[in-house]
Amino acid sequence: MAKRNWIPVRGAQGRHSRQAHADLPPGTYEREISKEGFFGPAAFIHHPRPPTGWTTFEGPLRPRAFDLARLNAAEPSPWAAGKVLFNAAVEIRFWKLAQAMPALARNADGDQLLFVHQGAGQLFCDYGRLPYEAGDYLYLPRGTLWRLEPAEPTAILMIEATNSHFGLPDRGLLGGHALFDPAMLQTPELDAAFEAQAARPGEVAVEIKKRGQVSVVTYPYNPLDAVGWHGDLAPVRLNVRDLRPVASHRYHLPPSVHTTFVSDRFVVCTFAPRPFETDPGALKVPFFHNNDDYDEVLFYHAGDFFSRDHIEAGMMTFHPSGFTHGPHPKALKNMLVQAKPATDEYAVMVDARDPLEVGEAAGAVENPAYVDSWKSHDPG
Repeated sequence: MAKRNWIPVRGAQGRHSRQAHADLPPGTYEREISKEGFFGPAAFIHHPRPPTGWTTFEGPLRPRAFDLARLNAAEPSPWAAGKVLFNAAVEIRFWKLAQAMPALARNADGDQLLFVHQGAGQLFCDYGRLPYEAGDYLYLPRGTLWRLEPAEPTAILMIEATNSHFGLPDRGLLGGHALFDPAMLQTPELDAAFEAQAARPGEVAVEIKKRGQVSVVTYPYNPLDAVGWHGDLAPVRLNVRDLRPVASHRYHLPPSVHTTFVSDRFVVCTFAPRPFETDPGALKVPFFHNNDDYDEVLFYHAGDFFSRDHIEAGMMTFHPSGFTHGPHPKALKNMLVQAKPATDEYAVMVDARDPLEVGEAAGAVENPAYVDSWKSHDPG
């Protein structure tokens, strides 16, 4: 995050806690206002009522939800999948594939991250073969030639780092093996299955996306025919089961601690099962915060999404920067006490530094009542 000379302030008024996200004054709800996500200076405001207890919410800033599972058309090409959210730095699509791709794909606009929401099969690319299954991240460096052969109908959340690349977060004091050991990253193999697909006769088309437009190049042979490679650039596979979330029993950590991949203007985080906080005074739900620097996107993959109500697997929520948000009323009932020892959810979060636009694909499956899901708070 950017290093800045912030205006030096240190103050406090009224009833307040000394430790953020813990030991709140009785009968209060905490709201965080911070700079640069959760990395800059911050203030913690205490309210007698939940700060999301609005009665109406009008205008383009409203929180939105999309049921991507309702996008039922299976497209043979990833570039035929409609855009869900996008800006100049990131493009998010949701793609369903029922059978082997008839053409090869290449993204010349940026690195590609495929998150497998459903299905299983094989990825064939310039570097060899990778098996895939639900819960996999498949990282494809910019310019990689690839195709999928599903063994089961497949649904994929595609995240593009437009004109940029993906890297791993700085793990700082945690050390280089926190979150997951880099040894867990699986690279493709030039095995017998790869050689067999390379030997298939006939013409093969390659669909190349550049500047949002698709060009088609046809070969009289299969260009996925590498006999070897070496270097320090390759696709990798990482499953959400391989992640080992950072946890604290005395403090509810911000979502940024779950960052899995970073790009220039956005990050990709993964929420995986972790123990709940056990300290009596610690918050055991996400804290209310002003979302002023980043647009926040959450794709719900599997499990029980404890901070949200009426959210199912395959849905996506979009919280534009500029308004206060936090857990739904159902989750607030467990603000200080949880009935079970650990969370049971997998979700992918994208935090974008620049405003996101809503694509036509998302608009077609929007739940317009999502903004009202916070309204059942007791006005007190």
